[in-house]
Amino acid sequence: MNREVPRFDRRRLLGAAAVGAAAAPFLTGPAGASVEPASPVGPGRVVTTGADRAAADGWSTLAGERVGIITNPTGVLRNLRNIVDEMHESGAVQIAGVFGPEHGFRGTAQAGGSEGTFVDERTGLTVYDAYGANVTKMKELFTAADVETVVFDIQDVGARFYTYIWTMWTAMQAAVATDKRFVVLDRPNPVGGTARGPMMTAAYTSGVGAREIVQQHGMSVGELARYFDGELLEEHAGGRLAQLDIVQVSGWKRKTLFADTGLDFVLPSPNMPTSDTALAYPGTCMFEGTNLSEGRGTTKPFELIGAPFVDHRWAEALEAAELPGVTFREAYFNPSVNKHAGKVCGGVQVTIQDHDRFDPVRSGVEMLVTAKALYPEFAWRQDSWDTVRPFWIDKLTGSTRMRTQIDAGATGDEVEAAWREELAAFDATRRQYLLYR
Repeated sequence: MNREVPRFDRRRLLGAAAVGAAAAPFLTGPAGASVEPASPVGPGRVVTTGADRAAADGWSTLAGERVGIITNPTGVLRNLRNIVDEMHESGAVQIAGVFGPEHGFRGTAQAGGSEGTFVDERTGLTVYDAYGANVTKMKELFTAADVETVVFDIQDVGARFYTYIWTMWTAMQAAVATDKRFVVLDRPNPVGGTARGPMMTAAYTSGVGAREIVQQHGMSVGELARYFDGELLEEHAGGRLAQLDIVQVSGWKRKTLFADTGLDFVLPSPNMPTSDTALAYPGTCMFEGTNLSEGRGTTKPFELIGAPFVDHRWAEALEAAELPGVTFREAYFNPSVNKHAGKVCGGVQVTIQDHDRFDPVRSGVEMLVTAKALYPEFAWRQDSWDTVRPFWIDKLTGSTRMRTQIDAGATGDEVEAAWREELAAFDATRRQYLLYR
C-alpha cells in the first residue's frame, strides 16, 4: 500500500526548520516521522490546532483531491469559523461532501439524534448523515460523494462512550475498504493524556464503545487514529489504511487541560457545555446506566447527579470518602427533560478542586457504590430492546464486572483494583502511537 507522505507547500514551512526539536511536526504519517517543524511555542504562546496549522498553510495538504469532511460545530479555526465554511470560501479545497456525526454537522440534534442528509444552506454542499452508519453504509456515502481523501476534525472529550471517535473508527474501516487517504486535523484531549478505567470487552461492544480501549483513553483523536490503524484495523477491516496522516497540534503537552490551552471551548454536544463538564464526564456519565439523573435538563449536566429519593446522606458519605481533587455539595434540582423531568431531585454537585489530582472514573465508581449502599430505590437501567445485554451500565463500563461487583457490596477500591492490570497493558501498548510527550 502507498504510505508516502502527501505533498504540501514545503517553502512555506521550511522557514521554521531552525526551531529544531522543540517544535511539533506539521504532519505525521504512519511511521510517526516529522515532515516539517512548526512555529516555536514559548511563553505567552497558545496551543494551535491541526486545523489552524493546515489553514495557515493554505490547506495545501488537501490540494488536488476530492475531500470528504467529517466534522461538526467544534471543527473551528482560531477565528471560530467552521473549517467547511473556510475551506469552501477559500477555493483551495475541493469538498466532495460533508459527513455529520451524532448531533449533526451544525449541531442541532439532541443525544441519540442526527440532522439527516441535506444540502447545507450556507455552502450548497451535501451533508450526509453518518451517525450510526455501519461500514457498508459509510462506504456507500463515500462512493456517493466520490471522495478521494477523508478528513476528520471533531473535538473529542476523551471518554470511550463519546460517539465521535466511533464515527472516526467506522470511517477508517470504510477508508480501508475503498483505499482512501485518511487525514486527522488533530485537537488536544481536553481531559489530558492520562488513561484511566476498565477495558471494553468484545462481548459488550456497541455504539458507545465499539472496540477494546479503556474508559478514559488519554489520547488525542490523532493518536487514537494511529492506535486504531496499528492495533485494530488489520483484524477488523482486513488491512491498514493506504495512507494515514495527522496534522498535529503544536504547543500541547499531555498534562495540559483544555482551560490552559488558550482555545475557545465550543460545546461538542448539547450536554457538554464546558471543559469542566468534560473533566467529570468519564466518571459521571456512568449514571446514564442507573435510575438517577445525570443532570440532563439542568445547566450542569454530568456535574449535578441525583434522583427524587436521594437526600443529604449521599453528599455526606462522599465527602467522608475524601476522594482527591473533588468535593460533593449537597444539591437539589429539577430537570427540564430526560430522567425525572419536572421532579425535584436530591443529590450532589460534583466540583473539581484540583484538576491534577482528580480521577473522574474512580470518583464515579465511589458515587455508584455509595448510592447503591444508601438507597434501596437505586436501580440499574435496563433496556427492553436488548434482551441479551439489557444493562446499559455494562455497555458503558465494558463488561458485567463493575455492576456485579457493586451489587455484591464491593468497595470503590476493590472495583478499581479489578481493572489495574488491563489498564497497565493498554497504557503500555498505546505508548508507541503517542505524538505528544
